[in-house]
Amino acid sequence: MAKKLEGYKGKAKNILDKQSFETWDILNIKTEKTEYQGILLPRNEYSRPEFIEIKLKNNYNIGIYVDDIMEITKIGTEKADYKIPEKKFPKTKGFPEVKLLGTGGTVASRLDYTTGAVIPAFTPGELFSAVPELAEICNLETEILFKILSENMKPEYWKKLAEKIAEEANNGKDGIIIAHGTDTMGYTSAALSFMLKDLSIPVVLVGSQRSSDRPSSDAPLNLINAATVATSNIAEVMVVMLGSTSHEYGLIHRGTLVRKMHTSYRNTFRTIDDIPMGMVKNRQIKMFKEDYNEKNKGKTKAMTNFEEKIALIYSYPGLTEDQINFYIKNGYKGIVFAGTGLGHVSTQVYSAIEKAIDENIIVLMTAEPLHGFTGMNVYSTGRELLDLGVIPGRNMIPEVGYVKLGWVLGQTTNLKDAKELLLTNLAGEFLPREKPIAFNYDIDSLLRNDKL
Repeated sequence: MAKKLEGYKGKAKNILDKQSFETWDILNIKTEKTEYQGILLPRNEYSRPEFIEIKLKNNYNIGIYVDDIMEITKIGTEKADYKIPEKKFPKTKGFPEVKLLGTGGTVASRLDYTTGAVIPAFTPGELFSAVPELAEICNLETEILFKILSENMKPEYWKKLAEKIAEEANNGKDGIIIAHGTDTMGYTSAALSFMLKDLSIPVVLVGSQRSSDRPSSDAPLNLINAATVATSNIAEVMVVMLGSTSHEYGLIHRGTLVRKMHTSYRNTFRTIDDIPMGMVKNRQIKMFKEDYNEKNKGKTKAMTNFEEKIALIYSYPGLTEDQINFYIKNGYKGIVFAGTGLGHVSTQVYSAIEKAIDENIIVLMTAEPLHGFTGMNVYSTGRELLDLGVIPGRNMIPEVGYVKLGWVLGQTTNLKDAKELLLTNLAGEFLPREKPIAFNYDIDSLLRNDKL
């Protein structure tokens, strides 16, 4: 039997208990400043105890601070059923065979208000009900590898993903879609880019900024665009997400050059230091780049060894040697700095960096500003760091540098070979030069002016 006030505790529970309210009651709540009407929702057990949560008529959820409440009255009861109906996903002869792998995230999802978790709608039938257009693009199979919040992603899961993708590619699948939370999608796309060698089919990571029960969800279009790219001839690891706030098109980003750039915008993902590989609009792909591998009949290999003792340190005023010494003491094999400007850290940590390098820890420098290249020959600080043995990471995004160093040290423990591999362009992570149109690009403007 469900608890009457599941997840509530403290002051909020006392107020609701006093009037015998239960979850799923429709309440009218007056505060000092306004009035709300909505369904009383269950709460997560870890939620703050001083808030009451309701679902408004517009489908948005709000938390109301109990000390602001003046009066609560019950209007009725409406238990929500968030189960997505299932319809059989039709199989069409001759359509590409695509596998959708689930890791978590909010793509084609529903909310479980009892736990506070977003639950993926993941059977083919659920997806067909949620996004019927998918059946016009491919024959779809699905498999949930793990259900995690993307902040809980770790190298162990990257390995499982890479091995599963290689298995599916070598067993005849035409494309792979990975449903993934957006927060660490850039890390996973980089990891798969390095781990999957001789990739023979498209691998597309997709997510959504707003879950499917939200009126402004980007999930359906992102899934349609991802399926379109997964059935293309582009044999690369890519992120495909909304490219405009108007839901007009999606952008195709290379897995080692992409980053989430806003906490909540739907078009949050951007290619850094370059333009995207292409765009998807009305199920049609327009490529902006020609330097990509094409789909082929070769064997995909998963090279998943990964050294997990890698640190990523952002430089900041006041950075001390304590952090660096901690990683030295605890046996770390590599340190990636996100340095200020062209790739700098305070001179006050030089001795710790020198000690790390003396103890065969590889130190890689990336640029905190994200856009642009490290330029460690320009100022004395950079030159001194080079003299210590710090390796310049060119245009690599800090988190891509972290992933690459971990992967490289998983392949070899020979420092000379590792440094050589680190400076080799393995998966499109290095660019030959800066492109002026790439900084804060506006795709619509570039298209209007025939720049793409």
